[in-house]
Amino acid sequence: MNFSDEFKQNNYLSRFSPNGLYIANCVQYRLIVRDIKNLQIVHLFTNMDAVQYMEWSPDSGYILCGMYKRGLIQVWSLNDPDWRCKIDEGLAGLESVRWSPDSRHVLSTAEFQIRITLWSLIDKSVSYFEHPKHANRGLDFSKDGRYMALAERRNCKDFISIFVCEAWKMLQHFEVQTQDLSDIAWSPDGRALCVWDHMVYNKVCLYSMDGRCMSTYDPPCFGLGVKTVTWSPTSQFLAIGSYDEKCRVFNHLTWKTVAKHMHPQLVEKSDVIVYKEVEKKPSFLKGEALPTYGNYTVSTKYEVKEAPVQIPLVKPDPEKPNPKMGVGHVSFSSNCRFMATKNAVSPVVCKHGVKLVPAKRASLST
Repeated sequence: MNFSDEFKQNNYLSRFSPNGLYIANCVQYRLIVRDIKNLQIVHLFTNMDAVQYMEWSPDSGYILCGMYKRGLIQVWSLNDPDWRCKIDEGLAGLESVRWSPDSRHVLSTAEFQIRITLWSLIDKSVSYFEHPKHANRGLDFSKDGRYMALAERRNCKDFISIFVCEAWKMLQHFEVQTQDLSDIAWSPDGRALCVWDHMVYNKVCLYSMDGRCMSTYDPPCFGLGVKTVTWSPTSQFLAIGSYDEKCRVFNHLTWKTVAKHMHPQLVEKSDVIVYKEVEKKPSFLKGEALPTYGNYTVSTKYEVKEAPVQIPLVKPDPEKPNPKMGVGHVSFSSNCRFMATKNAVSPVVCKHGVKLVPAKRASLST
């Protein structure tokens, strides 16, 4: 495997363009855009201050840079390098910024969630959305980019507002059955909006476009509840990862549980394939530790382990908030046949079949 030379960057601000043709990175106040084929610099932009956030537009034509400390946003164009755009939030401050799906509007959230401002790059118009619940969460666009759902907090109650992105007009506004809304997520087909409560309440609600509650998941909870929620690419399944180290899968017809996947400490079943990553050191070391000097190459390989296999665990610190435990990551394969989950207390990724007919499982251990 060949590697390029090292390039400087700050705050992990290195992003590939959505079309895969460019890679951009920030070094203090400079924004550098390189061609992905030869890594030659094609654009070099200078911002007014050090950049804390960077994001490509969905069409790869623009890049925005957020300077939260100064409440500034600068937008740069790859097609017209001489074009300039500066957005100043002023005394309201700046806490987060993002693109709209059409790549022609920028949404910025003021400090203390006072408001969300919609800036148009076409006609320079400005619109406001009041009472946002969160700065970096609680806002989601449908996959086709036609609708935007926004979580709001009014009079100590949670609400959802749905807007039409073409004219940015409100389509629906309704109250949701949550105590302290955590986040929201559109289904890929845009027919359902998933809303989940804070982790201490363990509640997930599903709403239709008109604000009707289609289903509610609210089991008894004697500890922390929901940690993450993920839709399958086909919208047929909804996976809920919880702090009890279980992943529950619901179907889109009855919204009932079709599978419950555990993360056991001991893998005993023979039909579970366990791969363990093993380092291959140079032969002359003969089991000794790799020295810090010299140019040595260490490769890795995966070995199949026979059951039973003991899974290493990392106990969370009970004295610290937000304990590292529970299923915090769930992802589906593109054909929706497999699902990967990760338990925070174990460096293990388990793949499960999510078809109604049980499939074989595989466990990867590092």
